[in-house]
Amino acid sequence: MSQAVAPAAASPPVSAAAPRTTTGSEFAPLLRQVREQGLLERRTGWYARTVTVGLMALGAIVYGLAALGPSWWALLLAPPFAVVTARMAFIGHDAGHAQITADRSRGRLIQLVHANLLLGMSQEWWNDKHNKHHANPNHVDKDPDVAPDVIVFTRDHAAGRSGFAGWLTRHQAWLFFPLTTLEGIALKIHGFRAVFSRGGGPVPPARRTREAALLLVHVAAYVSLLVTTLSLPQALVFLLIHQMLLGLHLGMSFAPNHKGMQMPEPEVYETLGHLRKQVLTSRNIRGGVLTDWFLGGLNYQIEHHLFPSMPRPHLRLAQPLVRAYCGSLGIPYTETGLVDSYRQALGHLHEVGEPLRADAQWN
Repeated sequence: MSQAVAPAAASPPVSAAAPRTTTGSEFAPLLRQVREQGLLERRTGWYARTVTVGLMALGAIVYGLAALGPSWWALLLAPPFAVVTARMAFIGHDAGHAQITADRSRGRLIQLVHANLLLGMSQEWWNDKHNKHHANPNHVDKDPDVAPDVIVFTRDHAAGRSGFAGWLTRHQAWLFFPLTTLEGIALKIHGFRAVFSRGGGPVPPARRTREAALLLVHVAAYVSLLVTTLSLPQALVFLLIHQMLLGLHLGMSFAPNHKGMQMPEPEVYETLGHLRKQVLTSRNIRGGVLTDWFLGGLNYQIEHHLFPSMPRPHLRLAQPLVRAYCGSLGIPYTETGLVDSYRQALGHLHEVGEPLRADAQWN
Protein backbone atom coordinates (compact mmCIF):
# COMPACT_ATOMS: atom_id res chain seq x y z
CA MET A 1 0.00 0.00 0.00
CA SER A 2 1.20 3.51 -0.72
CA GLN A 3 1.35 6.12 1.98
CA ALA A 4 1.56 9.88 1.99
CA VAL A 5 2.29 12.32 4.74
CA ALA A 6 -0.69 14.45 5.82
CA PRO A 7 -3.10 15.73 4.80
CA ALA A 8 -4.12 12.62 2.91
CA ALA A 9 -3.15 8.99 2.47
CA ALA A 10 -2.97 9.42 -1.28
CA SER A 11 -1.99 12.47 -3.27
CA PRO A 12 -5.10 14.56 -4.03
CA PRO A 13 -5.38 16.25 -7.41
CA VAL A 14 -3.64 19.60 -7.63
CA SER A 15 -6.19 22.36 -8.05
CA ALA A 16 -6.08 26.06 -8.71
CA ALA A 17 -6.62 26.45 -4.97
CA ALA A 18 -3.16 25.07 -4.25
CA PRO A 19 -1.05 27.69 -2.47
CA ARG A 20 0.69 30.06 -4.85
CA THR A 21 4.34 30.17 -3.93
CA THR A 22 7.30 32.16 -5.05
CA THR A 23 9.79 29.73 -6.56
CA GLY A 24 12.05 28.50 -3.79
CA SER A 25 10.16 30.21 -0.94
CA GLU A 26 9.05 26.95 0.66
CA PHE A 27 12.16 25.14 -0.50
CA ALA A 28 14.77 27.47 1.03
CA PRO A 29 14.46 26.28 4.66
CA LEU A 30 14.76 22.64 3.58
CA LEU A 31 17.77 23.40 1.41
CA ARG A 32 19.41 25.15 4.34
CA GLN A 33 18.90 22.12 6.60
CA VAL A 34 20.29 19.76 3.99
CA ARG A 35 23.39 21.91 3.52
CA GLU A 36 23.94 22.22 7.25
CA GLN A 37 23.96 18.44 7.56
CA GLY A 38 26.55 18.13 4.79
CA LEU A 39 24.30 16.05 2.56
CA LEU A 40 25.32 17.92 -0.59
CA GLU A 41 29.02 17.21 -0.07
CA ARG A 42 30.51 14.79 -2.61
CA ARG A 43 31.28 11.16 -1.74
CA THR A 44 34.29 10.67 -3.99
CA GLY A 45 35.51 7.57 -2.17
CA TRP A 46 32.14 5.84 -2.38
CA TYR A 47 31.90 6.49 -6.10
CA ALA A 48 35.52 5.44 -6.68
CA ARG A 49 34.79 2.08 -5.04
CA THR A 50 31.53 1.69 -6.95
CA VAL A 51 33.15 2.46 -10.31
CA THR A 52 36.07 0.12 -9.55
CA VAL A 53 33.78 -2.76 -8.62
CA GLY A 54 31.72 -2.17 -11.76
CA LEU A 55 34.75 -2.19 -14.03
CA MET A 56 36.10 -5.33 -12.33
CA ALA A 57 32.75 -7.06 -12.85
CA LEU A 58 32.76 -6.00 -16.49
CA GLY A 59 36.28 -7.35 -16.88
CA ALA A 60 35.29 -10.65 -15.27
CA ILE A 61 32.43 -11.09 -17.75
CA VAL A 62 34.71 -10.34 -20.71
CA TYR A 63 37.22 -12.85 -19.36
CA GLY A 64 34.44 -15.40 -18.87
CA LEU A 65 33.33 -15.03 -22.49
CA ALA A 66 36.88 -15.50 -23.69
CA ALA A 67 37.44 -18.50 -21.43
CA LEU A 68 34.22 -20.29 -22.36
CA GLY A 69 34.61 -19.66 -26.07
CA PRO A 70 31.88 -20.65 -28.55
CA SER A 71 29.68 -22.44 -26.03
CA TRP A 72 25.97 -22.04 -25.38
CA TRP A 73 26.89 -21.99 -21.68
CA ALA A 74 28.31 -18.52 -22.34
CA LEU A 75 24.71 -17.26 -22.60
CA LEU A 76 24.54 -17.54 -18.81
CA LEU A 77 26.79 -14.48 -18.71
CA ALA A 78 24.23 -12.33 -20.54
CA PRO A 79 22.03 -11.62 -17.46
CA PRO A 80 24.92 -10.50 -15.22
CA PHE A 81 26.24 -8.49 -18.18
CA ALA A 82 22.88 -6.69 -18.32
CA VAL A 83 23.04 -5.95 -14.58
CA VAL A 84 26.60 -4.63 -14.85
CA THR A 85 25.67 -2.50 -17.87
CA ALA A 86 22.77 -1.02 -15.90
CA ARG A 87 25.29 -0.07 -13.18
CA MET A 88 27.20 1.84 -15.86
CA ALA A 89 23.99 3.67 -16.77
CA PHE A 90 23.43 4.66 -13.14
CA ILE A 91 26.98 6.01 -12.85
CA GLY A 92 26.52 7.95 -16.08
CA HIS A 93 23.27 9.37 -14.69
CA ASP A 94 24.94 10.43 -11.43
CA ALA A 95 27.89 11.99 -13.25
CA GLY A 96 25.51 13.98 -15.43
CA HIS A 97 23.98 15.46 -12.27
CA ALA A 98 27.42 16.40 -10.86
CA GLN A 99 26.90 14.00 -7.97
CA ILE A 100 30.35 12.46 -8.27
CA THR A 101 32.53 15.57 -8.56
CA ALA A 102 32.06 19.31 -8.69
CA ASP A 103 34.72 19.52 -11.40
CA ARG A 104 32.68 19.75 -14.62
CA SER A 105 35.50 18.43 -16.82
CA ARG A 106 36.04 15.35 -14.66
CA GLY A 107 32.32 14.74 -14.37
CA ARG A 108 31.93 15.00 -18.13
CA LEU A 109 34.79 12.53 -18.64
CA ILE A 110 33.26 10.02 -16.21
CA GLN A 111 29.93 10.29 -17.97
CA LEU A 112 31.48 9.98 -21.43
CA VAL A 113 33.22 6.76 -20.41
CA HIS A 114 30.13 5.22 -18.83
CA ALA A 115 27.46 6.54 -21.23
CA ASN A 116 29.11 6.70 -24.64
CA LEU A 117 31.92 4.17 -24.38
CA LEU A 118 30.45 1.48 -22.12
CA LEU A 119 26.72 1.91 -22.76
CA GLY A 120 26.64 3.28 -26.31
CA MET A 121 24.39 6.22 -25.38
CA SER A 122 25.01 9.88 -26.27
CA GLN A 123 25.94 11.97 -23.25
CA GLU A 124 24.69 15.24 -24.69
CA TRP A 125 21.41 13.81 -25.96
CA TRP A 126 20.68 12.23 -22.57
CA ASN A 127 21.60 15.34 -20.57
CA ASP A 128 19.41 17.57 -22.72
CA LYS A 129 16.41 15.26 -22.40
CA HIS A 130 16.91 14.48 -18.72
CA ASN A 131 17.46 18.09 -17.65
CA LYS A 132 14.19 19.08 -19.32
CA HIS A 133 12.47 16.31 -17.37
CA HIS A 134 13.96 17.49 -14.08
CA ALA A 135 12.96 21.08 -14.74
CA ASN A 136 9.28 20.20 -15.31
CA PRO A 137 8.47 16.61 -14.24
CA ASN A 138 5.12 15.35 -15.53
CA HIS A 139 4.39 18.63 -17.34
CA VAL A 140 2.34 17.57 -20.35
CA ASP A 141 4.00 20.12 -22.64
CA LYS A 142 7.54 20.40 -21.26
CA ASP A 143 8.56 16.98 -19.91
CA PRO A 144 9.90 14.79 -22.76
CA ASP A 145 9.37 11.69 -20.62
CA VAL A 146 5.58 12.07 -20.89
CA ALA A 147 5.48 13.26 -24.48
CA PRO A 148 3.23 11.07 -26.68
CA ASP A 149 5.20 8.27 -28.28
CA VAL A 150 4.65 4.51 -28.38
CA ILE A 151 3.21 4.90 -24.87
CA VAL A 152 0.95 7.84 -23.99
CA PHE A 153 0.25 9.16 -20.51
CA THR A 154 -2.85 11.36 -20.89
CA ARG A 155 -6.28 10.82 -22.42
CA ASP A 156 -5.79 13.91 -24.55
CA HIS A 157 -2.74 12.29 -26.15
CA ALA A 158 -4.63 9.01 -26.57
CA ALA A 159 -7.62 10.64 -28.26
CA GLY A 160 -7.84 10.02 -31.98
CA ARG A 161 -5.22 7.29 -32.07
CA SER A 162 -6.16 4.64 -34.58
CA GLY A 163 -4.73 1.67 -36.39
CA PHE A 164 -1.66 0.08 -34.83
CA ALA A 165 -1.03 3.12 -32.62
CA GLY A 166 -4.56 2.84 -31.28
CA TRP A 167 -4.12 -0.87 -30.61
CA LEU A 168 -0.92 -0.13 -28.69
CA THR A 169 -2.68 2.49 -26.56
CA ARG A 170 -5.63 0.22 -25.80
CA HIS A 171 -3.26 -2.47 -24.51
CA GLN A 172 -0.35 -0.33 -23.31
CA ALA A 173 -0.63 -1.39 -19.67
CA TRP A 174 -0.08 -5.02 -20.68
CA LEU A 175 2.59 -4.11 -23.21
CA PHE A 176 4.59 -1.72 -21.04
CA PHE A 177 7.15 -4.14 -19.61
CA PRO A 178 7.54 -6.13 -22.85
CA LEU A 179 8.22 -2.82 -24.60
CA THR A 180 10.85 -1.86 -22.03
CA THR A 181 12.97 -4.77 -23.28
CA LEU A 182 13.68 -2.54 -26.29
CA GLU A 183 14.83 0.40 -24.16
CA GLY A 184 18.53 -0.50 -24.24
CA ILE A 185 18.50 -0.53 -28.02
CA ALA A 186 16.31 2.60 -28.17
CA LEU A 187 18.85 4.56 -26.08
CA LYS A 188 21.53 3.71 -28.63
CA ILE A 189 19.34 4.63 -31.59
CA HIS A 190 18.34 8.00 -30.12
CA GLY A 191 21.95 8.75 -29.28
CA PHE A 192 23.24 7.86 -32.73
CA ARG A 193 20.52 9.97 -34.35
CA ALA A 194 21.41 12.96 -32.19
CA VAL A 195 25.14 12.68 -32.89
CA PHE A 196 25.11 11.71 -36.56
CA SER A 197 22.10 13.68 -37.80
CA ARG A 198 22.84 16.64 -40.02
CA GLY A 199 21.59 19.16 -37.49
CA GLY A 200 23.21 17.42 -34.55
CA GLY A 201 20.18 18.05 -32.33
CA PRO A 202 21.26 18.86 -28.77
CA VAL A 203 24.88 17.83 -29.41
CA PRO A 204 27.13 20.91 -29.80
CA PRO A 205 29.34 20.72 -32.94
CA ALA A 206 32.50 21.06 -30.83
CA ARG A 207 31.65 17.86 -28.94
CA ARG A 208 30.08 15.86 -31.74
CA THR A 209 33.34 14.35 -33.02
CA ARG A 210 34.29 13.09 -29.56
CA GLU A 211 30.83 11.66 -28.96
CA ALA A 212 30.75 10.01 -32.38
CA ALA A 213 34.18 8.44 -31.89
CA LEU A 214 33.26 6.93 -28.53
CA LEU A 215 29.94 5.59 -29.83
CA LEU A 216 31.70 3.93 -32.77
CA VAL A 217 34.35 2.45 -30.47
CA HIS A 218 31.57 1.06 -28.29
CA VAL A 219 29.86 -0.66 -31.20
CA ALA A 220 33.13 -1.98 -32.60
CA ALA A 221 34.29 -3.34 -29.22
CA TYR A 222 30.90 -4.85 -28.39
CA VAL A 223 30.49 -6.59 -31.73
CA SER A 224 34.12 -7.73 -31.76
CA LEU A 225 33.80 -9.22 -28.29
CA LEU A 226 30.77 -11.29 -29.28
CA VAL A 227 31.88 -12.46 -32.72
CA THR A 228 35.40 -13.38 -31.60
CA THR A 229 34.29 -15.41 -28.59
CA LEU A 230 31.01 -16.93 -29.82
CA SER A 231 29.62 -18.42 -32.98
CA LEU A 232 27.38 -16.09 -34.98
CA PRO A 233 24.09 -17.67 -33.78
CA GLN A 234 25.35 -17.62 -30.19
CA ALA A 235 26.46 -14.00 -30.55
CA LEU A 236 23.03 -12.94 -31.85
CA VAL A 237 21.20 -14.73 -29.03
CA PHE A 238 23.61 -13.30 -26.44
CA LEU A 239 23.08 -9.79 -27.83
CA LEU A 240 19.29 -10.14 -27.66
CA ILE A 241 19.30 -11.48 -24.11
CA HIS A 242 21.74 -8.83 -22.93
CA GLN A 243 19.98 -5.87 -24.52
CA MET A 244 16.47 -7.02 -23.62
CA LEU A 245 17.36 -7.61 -19.97
CA LEU A 246 19.21 -4.30 -19.85
CA GLY A 247 16.12 -2.51 -21.18
CA LEU A 248 13.88 -4.33 -18.71
CA HIS A 249 16.19 -3.47 -15.81
CA LEU A 250 16.25 0.20 -16.75
CA GLY A 251 12.49 0.22 -17.30
CA MET A 252 11.90 -1.32 -13.90
CA SER A 253 14.13 1.36 -12.36
CA PHE A 254 12.53 4.37 -14.05
CA ALA A 255 8.87 3.30 -14.31
CA PRO A 256 7.94 3.66 -10.60
CA ASN A 257 9.22 7.21 -10.24
CA HIS A 258 6.58 9.41 -11.92
CA LYS A 259 4.17 7.20 -13.87
CA GLY A 260 0.70 7.52 -12.41
CA MET A 261 1.63 10.53 -10.28
CA GLN A 262 -0.03 13.92 -10.60
CA MET A 263 0.09 15.71 -13.95
CA PRO A 264 -1.21 19.21 -13.14
CA GLU A 265 -2.76 21.30 -15.87
CA PRO A 266 -0.18 23.73 -17.31
CA GLU A 267 -1.87 26.80 -15.82
CA VAL A 268 -1.85 25.18 -12.36
CA TYR A 269 1.67 23.84 -12.83
CA GLU A 270 3.02 27.37 -13.23
CA THR A 271 1.71 28.35 -9.77
CA LEU A 272 3.78 25.67 -8.05
CA GLY A 273 7.15 26.38 -6.50
CA HIS A 274 10.10 24.03 -6.80
CA LEU A 275 9.22 22.03 -3.69
CA ARG A 276 5.62 21.23 -4.64
CA LYS A 277 6.42 20.74 -8.31
CA GLN A 278 8.97 18.03 -7.53
CA VAL A 279 7.27 16.34 -4.56
CA LEU A 280 3.74 16.13 -5.97
CA THR A 281 4.88 14.52 -9.23
CA SER A 282 7.34 12.00 -7.74
CA ARG A 283 7.00 8.71 -5.91
CA ASN A 284 9.46 7.03 -3.54
CA ILE A 285 9.89 3.27 -3.25
CA ARG A 286 10.32 1.69 0.16
CA GLY A 287 12.97 -0.96 0.64
CA GLY A 288 16.39 -1.69 1.99
CA VAL A 289 19.92 -2.05 0.70
CA LEU A 290 18.90 -4.42 -2.09
CA THR A 291 16.23 -2.01 -3.37
CA ASP A 292 18.73 0.86 -3.25
CA TRP A 293 21.20 -1.19 -5.27
CA PHE A 294 18.74 -2.59 -7.80
CA LEU A 295 17.12 0.80 -8.52
CA GLY A 296 20.39 2.73 -8.45
CA GLY A 297 19.13 5.08 -5.74
CA LEU A 298 16.25 6.21 -7.94
CA ASN A 299 13.87 4.80 -5.35
CA TYR A 300 14.51 8.09 -3.49
CA GLN A 301 13.01 9.97 -6.40
CA ILE A 302 11.59 12.83 -4.34
CA GLU A 303 14.93 13.61 -2.73
CA HIS A 304 16.74 13.18 -6.04
CA HIS A 305 14.44 15.66 -7.78
CA LEU A 306 14.70 18.19 -4.99
CA PHE A 307 18.50 17.87 -4.86
CA PRO A 308 19.77 16.50 -8.20
CA SER A 309 23.43 16.96 -7.27
CA MET A 310 23.08 15.10 -3.96
CA PRO A 311 25.35 11.99 -4.00
CA ARG A 312 23.43 8.75 -4.22
CA PRO A 313 24.43 7.41 -0.75
CA HIS A 314 23.10 10.60 0.89
CA LEU A 315 19.58 10.30 -0.54
CA ARG A 316 18.45 7.81 2.11
CA LEU A 317 19.89 10.09 4.81
CA ALA A 318 17.93 13.06 3.49
CA GLN A 319 14.65 11.16 3.24
CA PRO A 320 13.47 11.46 6.88
CA LEU A 321 14.23 15.18 6.85
CA VAL A 322 12.36 15.78 3.57
CA ARG A 323 9.41 13.63 4.62
CA ALA A 324 9.05 15.46 7.94
CA TYR A 325 9.34 18.86 6.27
CA CYS A 326 6.64 18.00 3.72
CA GLY A 327 4.43 16.81 6.57
CA SER A 328 4.87 20.10 8.39
CA LEU A 329 3.61 21.95 5.31
CA GLY A 330 0.80 19.49 4.57
CA ILE A 331 2.36 18.47 1.26
CA PRO A 332 1.59 14.84 0.30
CA TYR A 333 4.77 12.75 0.30
CA THR A 334 4.05 9.57 -1.67
CA GLU A 335 5.91 6.41 -0.74
CA THR A 336 4.99 2.86 -1.66
CA GLY A 337 6.38 -0.63 -2.13
CA LEU A 338 8.03 -1.68 -5.39
CA VAL A 339 5.25 -4.00 -6.56
CA ASP A 340 2.55 -1.48 -5.66
CA SER A 341 4.41 1.23 -7.57
CA TYR A 342 4.20 -0.89 -10.72
CA ARG A 343 0.52 -1.51 -10.03
CA GLN A 344 -0.13 2.23 -9.80
CA ALA A 345 1.89 3.03 -12.93
CA LEU A 346 0.24 0.31 -14.99
CA GLY A 347 -3.17 1.24 -13.61
CA HIS A 348 -2.67 4.76 -14.90
CA LEU A 349 -1.70 3.50 -18.36
CA HIS A 350 -4.75 1.22 -18.37
CA GLU A 351 -7.01 4.15 -17.46
CA VAL A 352 -5.54 6.33 -20.23
CA GLY A 353 -6.44 3.68 -22.81
CA GLU A 354 -9.98 3.15 -21.51
CA PRO A 355 -11.78 5.52 -23.96
CA LEU A 356 -10.16 3.79 -26.93
CA ARG A 357 -11.16 0.39 -25.60
CA ALA A 358 -14.73 1.63 -25.15
CA ASP A 359 -14.79 2.96 -28.73
CA ALA A 360 -13.42 -0.33 -30.04
CA GLN A 361 -16.28 -2.23 -28.36
CA TRP A 362 -18.88 -0.08 -30.10
CA ASN A 363 -17.26 -0.17 -33.53
